[in-house]
Amino acid sequence: MESFKNKWEIKQNWQLVFPALGIIGLVISSYLIGKSISKHFLIENEIINSSVLLFLTSLFTVFFLFITLKIFGKLESRWEVTYRWELIAIFIVFAITGSTSARISDPIIHFIGLSQETTSGWLYWPLRILLIFPIYQVLLVFVGWLFGQFKFFWTFEKKMLSRLGFARFFKD
Repeated sequence: MESFKNKWEIKQNWQLVFPALGIIGLVISSYLIGKSISKHFLIENEIINSSVLLFLTSLFTVFFLFITLKIFGKLESRWEVTYRWELIAIFIVFAITGSTSARISDPIIHFIGLSQETTSGWLYWPLRILLIFPIYQVLLVFVGWLFGQFKFFWTFEKKMLSRLGFARFFKD
């Protein structure tokens, strides 16, 4: 355990929450993808079905963990974080924010009176993306604050919005 703590620069035990949440999220995502794929096999035997699901979940977990650790290696030098465990917290914030903003935009777009079935895709998707964008921006800073990463996400927001032409709103 000490070598794990040293590798991720974990100084206090409460910081272990972030790797634990990261692994739980990775396994749940892998399970959901494996479940989605395994239901297409149409196997009647429940034991074989469960075995296929377990295999796919394990396969995706290892694959996603490998990809995530590679990305961490590249982003560690680009993002200014004090400790390596903060990268995990930042990834969790991005995951929560993206999922939540997409979930929140669905009822709002239906409230406006648009649905995928009755509206042309050429109109529906640009409007949905335009709706998701401001929700995402607000949630990113708020969830980042909840995870103790307000400074990172506030800087991230200012940089992103400045690139989109909103620099005048962030004059220091």
